[in-house]
Amino acid sequence: MLPMTTESLLLISRDTRSSREVFETHADRLERRTGVDTVELATYESEPVSELRDQFRAMSAETVYALPMCMAHSYDTVDGVPAALSYISGEVHYCEPLGQSPAITDVLLEKASTHVPATGETSLVLVGFGSSSKPYHRQAANYHAARLREQSDYGEVLTCYLIQNPTVECIRYNVSNPRAVAVPLFVSRTEATERRVPEELELDRGGIEYADPFGDHPRITDAIHAEVEKQRALAYGDTSASRSFEAQLTRTCRPVATDGEGVL
Repeated sequence: MLPMTTESLLLISRDTRSSREVFETHADRLERRTGVDTVELATYESEPVSELRDQFRAMSAETVYALPMCMAHSYDTVDGVPAALSYISGEVHYCEPLGQSPAITDVLLEKASTHVPATGETSLVLVGFGSSSKPYHRQAANYHAARLREQSDYGEVLTCYLIQNPTVECIRYNVSNPRAVAVPLFVSRTEATERRVPEELELDRGGIEYADPFGDHPRITDAIHAEVEKQRALAYGDTSASRSFEAQLTRTCRPVATDGEGVL
Protein backbone atom coordinates (compact mmCIF):
# COMPACT_ATOMS: atom_id res chain seq x y z
CA MET A 1 0.00 0.00 0.00
CA LEU A 2 1.29 3.45 -0.93
CA PRO A 3 1.85 5.81 2.00
CA MET A 4 -0.73 8.55 2.36
CA THR A 5 0.48 12.03 1.49
CA THR A 6 -1.21 15.40 1.56
CA GLU A 7 -2.13 16.67 -1.89
CA SER A 8 -3.04 20.10 -3.24
CA LEU A 9 -4.31 21.22 -6.63
CA LEU A 10 -3.00 24.63 -7.65
CA LEU A 11 -4.77 26.57 -10.44
CA ILE A 12 -2.54 29.30 -11.87
CA SER A 13 -3.49 32.16 -14.19
CA ARG A 14 -3.04 35.80 -15.03
CA ASP A 15 -5.43 38.00 -13.08
CA THR A 16 -8.09 39.03 -15.58
CA ARG A 17 -11.51 40.62 -15.35
CA SER A 18 -13.44 37.57 -14.16
CA SER A 19 -10.70 35.00 -13.58
CA ARG A 20 -11.01 34.63 -9.80
CA GLU A 21 -14.79 34.17 -9.84
CA VAL A 22 -14.53 31.61 -12.64
CA PHE A 23 -11.68 29.69 -11.00
CA GLU A 24 -13.41 29.63 -7.62
CA THR A 25 -16.34 27.84 -9.26
CA HIS A 26 -14.02 25.24 -10.75
CA ALA A 27 -12.14 24.96 -7.44
CA ASP A 28 -15.35 24.25 -5.50
CA ARG A 29 -16.26 21.44 -7.88
CA LEU A 30 -12.74 20.01 -7.93
CA GLU A 31 -12.42 19.97 -4.16
CA ARG A 32 -15.37 17.57 -4.08
CA ARG A 33 -14.29 15.45 -7.03
CA THR A 34 -10.51 15.06 -6.99
CA GLY A 35 -9.97 13.94 -3.42
CA VAL A 36 -7.11 16.39 -2.90
CA ASP A 37 -6.80 18.01 0.51
CA THR A 38 -6.96 21.56 -0.85
CA VAL A 39 -7.54 23.44 -4.09
CA GLU A 40 -5.70 26.76 -4.23
CA LEU A 41 -5.83 29.65 -6.70
CA ALA A 42 -2.81 31.68 -7.75
CA THR A 43 -3.21 34.71 -9.99
CA TYR A 44 -0.61 37.26 -11.03
CA GLU A 45 -0.60 40.45 -13.08
CA SER A 46 2.77 40.37 -14.83
CA GLU A 47 5.62 38.73 -12.84
CA PRO A 48 4.87 35.18 -11.66
CA VAL A 49 7.98 34.81 -9.52
CA SER A 50 7.80 38.03 -7.53
CA GLU A 51 4.02 37.90 -7.18
CA LEU A 52 3.57 34.21 -6.34
CA ARG A 53 6.68 33.12 -4.41
CA ASP A 54 5.35 34.03 -0.95
CA GLN A 55 2.12 32.12 -1.58
CA PHE A 56 4.05 29.14 -2.89
CA ARG A 57 6.50 29.14 0.03
CA ALA A 58 3.53 28.90 2.40
CA MET A 59 2.11 25.77 0.76
CA SER A 60 2.54 22.75 3.02
CA ALA A 61 1.18 19.90 0.88
CA GLU A 62 3.62 17.11 0.16
CA THR A 63 2.36 16.75 -3.41
CA VAL A 64 1.15 19.66 -5.54
CA TYR A 65 -0.52 19.38 -8.95
CA ALA A 66 0.00 22.77 -10.59
CA LEU A 67 -2.17 23.50 -13.62
CA PRO A 68 -1.96 26.63 -15.80
CA MET A 69 -5.50 27.78 -16.56
CA CYS A 70 -4.98 28.61 -20.21
CA MET A 71 -5.34 27.02 -23.61
CA ALA A 72 -1.67 26.59 -24.42
CA HIS A 73 1.81 27.28 -23.16
CA SER A 74 3.11 30.85 -23.36
CA TYR A 75 6.28 32.62 -22.30
CA ASP A 76 4.90 32.83 -18.75
CA THR A 77 4.04 29.13 -18.48
CA VAL A 78 7.38 27.91 -19.84
CA ASP A 79 9.53 30.35 -17.88
CA GLY A 80 8.09 32.46 -15.06
CA VAL A 81 5.48 30.04 -13.71
CA PRO A 82 7.79 26.98 -13.44
CA ALA A 83 10.45 29.22 -11.87
CA ALA A 84 7.91 30.36 -9.28
CA LEU A 85 6.94 26.73 -8.60
CA SER A 86 10.50 26.11 -7.36
CA TYR A 87 9.50 27.87 -4.12
CA ILE A 88 7.07 25.05 -3.26
CA SER A 89 8.65 22.68 -0.74
CA GLY A 90 6.59 19.66 -1.77
CA GLU A 91 6.83 17.51 -4.89
CA VAL A 92 5.42 19.45 -7.82
CA HIS A 93 3.69 17.85 -10.79
CA TYR A 94 3.32 20.53 -13.44
CA CYS A 95 0.28 19.78 -15.60
CA GLU A 96 -0.34 20.54 -19.26
CA PRO A 97 -2.58 23.50 -20.14
CA LEU A 98 -6.15 22.62 -21.08
CA GLY A 99 -5.82 23.21 -24.82
CA GLN A 100 -5.78 19.66 -26.14
CA SER A 101 -8.45 18.16 -23.92
CA PRO A 102 -11.32 16.63 -25.93
CA ALA A 103 -13.69 18.28 -23.44
CA ILE A 104 -12.74 21.66 -24.92
CA THR A 105 -14.14 20.55 -28.29
CA ASP A 106 -17.49 19.88 -26.61
CA VAL A 107 -17.51 23.37 -25.07
CA LEU A 108 -16.61 25.02 -28.37
CA LEU A 109 -19.40 23.26 -30.22
CA GLU A 110 -21.97 24.09 -27.54
CA LYS A 111 -20.91 27.75 -27.42
CA ALA A 112 -21.00 28.06 -31.20
CA SER A 113 -24.30 26.29 -31.84
CA THR A 114 -26.06 28.44 -29.23
CA HIS A 115 -25.46 31.43 -31.50
CA VAL A 116 -25.43 29.94 -35.01
CA PRO A 117 -26.72 26.41 -35.73
CA ALA A 118 -24.30 24.07 -37.47
CA THR A 119 -25.28 23.67 -41.12
CA GLY A 120 -23.47 23.47 -44.42
CA GLU A 121 -24.21 27.18 -44.94
CA THR A 122 -22.70 28.41 -41.66
CA SER A 123 -19.09 28.80 -40.51
CA LEU A 124 -17.32 28.40 -37.18
CA VAL A 125 -14.25 30.52 -36.38
CA LEU A 126 -11.90 29.69 -33.49
CA VAL A 127 -10.10 32.78 -32.16
CA GLY A 128 -6.82 32.15 -30.34
CA PHE A 129 -4.28 34.44 -28.77
CA GLY A 130 -1.37 33.10 -30.80
CA SER A 131 2.38 33.56 -30.46
CA SER A 132 5.01 35.12 -32.66
CA SER A 133 7.61 32.49 -31.73
CA LYS A 134 6.00 29.41 -30.13
CA PRO A 135 3.75 26.83 -31.83
CA TYR A 136 1.56 25.86 -28.89
CA HIS A 137 -1.48 28.08 -29.51
CA ARG A 138 -1.61 27.11 -33.18
CA GLN A 139 -1.35 23.42 -32.29
CA ALA A 140 -4.24 23.65 -29.84
CA ALA A 141 -6.46 25.60 -32.24
CA ASN A 142 -5.71 23.23 -35.12
CA TYR A 143 -6.46 20.22 -32.92
CA HIS A 144 -9.97 21.43 -32.10
CA ALA A 145 -10.60 22.72 -35.61
CA ALA A 146 -9.85 19.26 -37.02
CA ARG A 147 -12.15 17.59 -34.49
CA LEU A 148 -14.96 20.06 -35.19
CA ARG A 149 -14.69 19.49 -38.94
CA GLU A 150 -15.25 15.78 -38.27
CA GLN A 151 -17.83 16.04 -35.50
CA SER A 152 -20.00 19.02 -36.48
CA ASP A 153 -22.10 20.03 -39.47
CA TYR A 154 -20.54 23.48 -39.95
CA GLY A 155 -19.72 24.13 -43.58
CA GLU A 156 -16.24 25.27 -42.60
CA VAL A 157 -14.16 25.63 -39.45
CA LEU A 158 -11.45 28.30 -39.53
CA THR A 159 -8.80 29.49 -37.08
CA CYS A 160 -7.35 32.96 -36.47
CA TYR A 161 -5.17 34.69 -33.89
CA LEU A 162 -4.53 38.04 -32.29
CA ILE A 163 -0.76 38.05 -32.81
CA GLN A 164 -0.01 35.64 -35.62
CA ASN A 165 -1.37 34.77 -39.07
CA PRO A 166 -4.10 34.29 -40.03
CA THR A 167 -5.06 37.33 -37.98
CA VAL A 168 -8.47 38.09 -36.48
CA GLU A 169 -8.85 41.25 -38.55
CA CYS A 170 -8.50 39.28 -41.80
CA ILE A 171 -10.74 36.31 -40.98
CA ARG A 172 -13.95 38.06 -42.07
CA TYR A 173 -12.64 38.01 -45.64
CA ASN A 174 -11.78 34.30 -45.41
CA VAL A 175 -15.24 33.16 -44.34
CA SER A 176 -17.18 31.66 -47.25
CA ASN A 177 -20.66 31.43 -45.73
CA PRO A 178 -23.11 34.29 -45.07
CA ARG A 179 -23.42 33.42 -41.37
CA ALA A 180 -20.59 32.64 -38.97
CA VAL A 181 -19.90 32.40 -35.27
CA ALA A 182 -16.57 33.16 -33.60
CA VAL A 183 -15.61 31.44 -30.33
CA PRO A 184 -12.63 32.77 -28.33
CA LEU A 185 -10.18 30.13 -27.13
CA PHE A 186 -9.90 31.72 -23.68
CA VAL A 187 -10.91 30.37 -20.28
CA SER A 188 -12.11 33.68 -18.80
CA ARG A 189 -12.92 37.18 -19.97
CA THR A 190 -9.94 39.40 -20.70
CA GLU A 191 -9.30 42.77 -22.31
CA ALA A 192 -8.66 40.85 -25.52
CA THR A 193 -11.99 39.00 -25.51
CA GLU A 194 -13.97 42.06 -24.45
CA ARG A 195 -12.46 44.70 -26.71
CA ARG A 196 -9.76 43.62 -29.16
CA VAL A 197 -11.43 40.58 -30.69
CA PRO A 198 -14.86 42.24 -31.21
CA GLU A 199 -13.21 45.30 -32.77
CA GLU A 200 -11.01 43.27 -35.11
CA LEU A 201 -13.93 41.03 -36.12
CA GLU A 202 -15.92 44.20 -36.91
CA LEU A 203 -18.98 42.73 -35.26
CA ASP A 204 -20.98 45.88 -35.91
CA ARG A 205 -20.99 44.97 -39.63
CA GLY A 206 -23.10 41.89 -38.93
CA GLY A 207 -22.77 38.39 -40.31
CA ILE A 208 -20.57 37.13 -37.45
CA GLU A 209 -21.94 36.24 -34.02
CA TYR A 210 -19.60 36.17 -31.05
CA ALA A 211 -19.63 33.68 -28.17
CA ASP A 212 -18.34 34.07 -24.63
CA PRO A 213 -15.11 32.47 -23.36
CA PHE A 214 -15.37 29.08 -21.64
CA GLY A 215 -15.93 30.52 -18.16
CA ASP A 216 -17.20 28.12 -15.50
CA HIS A 217 -18.58 25.55 -17.96
CA PRO A 218 -18.72 22.11 -16.27
CA ARG A 219 -16.77 20.47 -19.09
CA ILE A 220 -13.80 22.72 -18.25
CA THR A 221 -13.92 21.30 -14.74
CA ASP A 222 -13.93 17.85 -16.37
CA ALA A 223 -10.83 18.77 -18.38
CA ILE A 224 -8.96 19.89 -15.26
CA HIS A 225 -10.00 16.77 -13.37
CA ALA A 226 -8.85 14.51 -16.20
CA GLU A 227 -5.43 16.18 -16.32
CA VAL A 228 -4.95 15.79 -12.56
CA GLU A 229 -5.88 12.11 -12.72
CA LYS A 230 -3.45 11.63 -15.60
CA GLN A 231 -0.66 13.22 -13.59
CA ARG A 232 -1.52 11.05 -10.58
CA ALA A 233 -1.32 7.90 -12.69
CA LEU A 234 2.00 8.97 -14.20
CA ALA A 235 3.44 9.90 -10.82
CA TYR A 236 2.71 6.53 -9.26
CA GLY A 237 2.98 4.16 -12.17
CA ASP A 238 5.13 5.46 -15.02
CA THR A 239 8.63 6.91 -14.98
CA SER A 240 7.86 8.71 -18.25
CA ALA A 241 6.27 11.44 -16.13
CA SER A 242 9.74 12.68 -15.27
CA ARG A 243 10.54 13.06 -18.97
CA SER A 244 7.51 15.17 -19.92
CA PHE A 245 7.92 18.70 -21.24
CA GLU A 246 6.33 20.14 -18.10
CA ALA A 247 8.57 18.07 -15.80
CA GLN A 248 11.62 19.37 -17.64
CA LEU A 249 10.41 22.92 -17.13
CA THR A 250 10.12 22.51 -13.36
CA ARG A 251 13.62 21.00 -13.23
CA THR A 252 15.34 23.64 -15.32
CA CYS A 253 13.51 26.93 -14.69
CA ARG A 254 14.78 28.66 -11.58
CA PRO A 255 14.86 32.28 -10.40
CA VAL A 256 18.37 33.64 -10.76
CA ALA A 257 20.22 36.20 -8.64
CA THR A 258 20.89 38.45 -11.63
CA ASP A 259 17.12 38.90 -12.02
CA GLY A 260 16.82 39.97 -8.41
CA GLU A 261 14.71 36.89 -7.67
CA GLY A 262 17.15 34.06 -7.01
CA VAL A 263 19.20 33.32 -3.96
CA LEU A 264 22.97 33.57 -4.13
